[in-house]
Parts: sequence; C-alpha cells; structure tokens
Amino acid sequence: MIVRDAAVERCIVLHPRQTRNSDLSRLELEEAVGLAEALGVDVIYQEVVALRDINSANYLGGGKISEISERVSRDKVSIIVMNCRLSPIQQRNLERLWKVKVVDRTGLILEIFGLRAATKEGRLQVELARLAYERSRLVRTWTHLERQRGGQGFLAGPGETQIESDRRVLSEKMTKLRRSLEQVRRTRGLQRRQRQKAPERVVALVGYTNAGKSTLFNILTEGGVLAKDMLFATLDTTHRILPLPNGKPAVLSDTVGFIADLPTDLISAFRATLEEVRESDILIHVRDISDPLAEQRREDVMLVLDQIEAGPEHGQTVIEVWNKADRLSGEKLKAVESLAEIARASDREIDAHIISCESGEGIDELLLAIEAALTAKDDIINVEIPPKDFKVRAWLHEHGVVLSEDTGEGGVCHMQVQLSDVDIGKFKSRYPDLLQSA
Repeated sequence: MIVRDAAVERCIVLHPRQTRNSDLSRLELEEAVGLAEALGVDVIYQEVVALRDINSANYLGGGKISEISERVSRDKVSIIVMNCRLSPIQQRNLERLWKVKVVDRTGLILEIFGLRAATKEGRLQVELARLAYERSRLVRTWTHLERQRGGQGFLAGPGETQIESDRRVLSEKMTKLRRSLEQVRRTRGLQRRQRQKAPERVVALVGYTNAGKSTLFNILTEGGVLAKDMLFATLDTTHRILPLPNGKPAVLSDTVGFIADLPTDLISAFRATLEEVRESDILIHVRDISDPLAEQRREDVMLVLDQIEAGPEHGQTVIEVWNKADRLSGEKLKAVESLAEIARASDREIDAHIISCESGEGIDELLLAIEAALTAKDDIINVEIPPKDFKVRAWLHEHGVVLSEDTGEGGVCHMQVQLSDVDIGKFKSRYPDLLQSA
C-alpha cells in the first residue's frame, strides 16, 4: 500500500503502449495521471512510453529503465505508476532497479478504493480485493521467503516455506472476509426484498467514473453526496427518494463508478453492491459526452454491466444521459443532438437525453423519461369501490397513479388507476369483485 506522509509523495506516471494512436495514448495517460492525483501525490513527470515489444522480465527496455532511474535520483521520486498490468516478477524487478515503490494500474485502483471506502461494507470489499491482489504478488524476493526448517533437531527435513506460510495467512484472512461479506450480502438481500415490497420502483445510476453521476444524484434528490471533478470521488452506494412528475416517488441509487480494465477481483468483491444495479427496474447510464473517448467509455461500462448480468442484454431498460453538454461548442453540440435523435429512433432500446448538471438543462425532460420508462409496462384498470371497501381506495393511491376518480350514488367511488403488472396481480387476487370491464 502507498503510505501518505505529511510530505507529499513525488510520483512519475508512465503509460507504456504499443499502439500508434498518439491521441488515444495521450488521453489514457491523462486518466492515469488523474488516478494518481486522486491519491494526493504530486505527479512531477508523465510520459507515454512507446514499446515495440514487452520485456518479460522488466516490461520496459534497458534504455528507458536507465533514463527513468536517473530521473528518480535527480527528482527524489518515491512512487512510479505504470499504467498497465505488471506481473509479480516484473513489478519486483522494476522496484529493484529503480529502488522505489512501483504500482501498476490494478494496484492504483485498489489504493483509491481503499482510500475512499467509507462504510464497513465498502472497507470489507476493498480489503478482500486487496488481499487477493497481494496474494498474487507473493514472489521469492527476500531471504525471509527461504524454506524454514521443520520438525525437531538438526537433521530434520525441510518444512513449510515462508512464501507458503504467507500465502496461507492471506488465504485465511480472505476466508474470514468472505464470511463477513456473505453476511453483508444477506443483509442487503433482506433490505432489497423489503424495498421490493414497497410501492416505489428502483432506479440505479451507472457510468464511467467522473461522468457526473453523483452531481446528477444530488440534483434529482438533494442527496448531499460528495460530488467533485475527481476520479472515484464517491465509492459507497447511496439511496434516496426520487420525486417524479406524476407525484409517485421512486428510489434512486448512486453506485460506484466503472473504469476501463476494472480488476476482476474488484468486480467479485463488490458483488453485493453491484447486485443493486442488477435488481433495479431501470438503469440511468450517465456519460460525459464532452469526453473524446465517450464511445470507448460507454463500451467499458456495458462490458462491466454484462459481467454482472445487468443491462439491455439482460432485459433491463437503459436510459443514456449525455451529461456536460455545456462544455460543447455550437457545432459539436448540434452533432451530438443529431446523434441523440438517431439513438432514440434506433432499435437498440436505449433512450438518449442530453443534459447539463452545471446549467440544469434537460433535467425536467429526463424526469419525464424516467417516469415513462418506469410506467411503460403498466396497465390501466377501472374499479368500483363501495363505501364498505374504502380502504381499497387508499391502497390504490399508494401503489398506483390515479387517472380519474369520482363518487356516484350511494357513495360508490369510481376510479381509473394505472398500476404495474405486479400490483395488478395483487389487486385481482385480493379484490376481484371490484374490477370493472374497460
């Protein structure tokens, strides 16, 4: 783990790439620098390192390693971030050569998650992912990993190696964490079932990190969630009531942001949190439409959604929110508006809406779209309620949208109500005699 002292750590960020697309490499380097800065380190140098081949021992070639080594000594650097996946041997060898802490992309994301996790659940999930990562990093680096002597006496045979002992200790810790997380998962399942019994539908915000999910969450719900122009500003899931134009509330859930090359261990560890996404009625995919890599970011998010069995491929309705439109110039904004119209007219079952959390543009239209998506599969029933069954009227007001209501002779109430399929089933089983033919 990176230890943050009172003095700010001085850091170098390297982005090794074999691609010839210089613009793409520059943008990926900027993201890596943003990740490093999210840890509070001082990035004093950044570079895209062009590679012809990946060195199996050190990842980089000897010339580049010597060049960085000189810079480390001259600038008193204490951390080097490699924006790639390093094998345990490559990480160990680079640390030996540079004599500083070397962190790869997976380790960097784990560091940020460890720093941002605020709840007990979040800390458990990050710790499990970190231990899984560290377990894979156990390599024969130091003398304490040499074979210990087992048994009794001088002639006893060799015993358990220290590396095996360390791996066993980590495995035991991971087993305890999994038990704790399973309890969290059961608790979440109970809470989710309680929410499913309630009349409110559930809407989940998903998207690439720093796309504006938490800002939109605060605008829609006055939720008070931390929202900063920073990668992974928030980590733990938050729920708030979302008022809709028809007067019926929904529950809005703000989830952890996704990122390219999200470590598999993190996806596995955050299973309990990500299940909130899978169980939602609809997903709001918040995208930073001003990002030059907006389409690639979209694919990264859809890939993670598919991994957790969520999204359009698994029967969930998705509304795409193209945020930060205020950052686009006139011509670019017109082009994006045309793309949104094409997306809405296409058959990919994704509704696109252009908004700006900064100016508030498009928020009202988005709320109407959320309401329409939540009620798309609802049906309308006509009921006739005698005075003795007036408790049914209260139930209908709680669970549905009352389109019309009037009281006739003898105090009989005539109502036209929009209900979900589930609630219509409940109504028919409980009060079949009150239904009228349309």
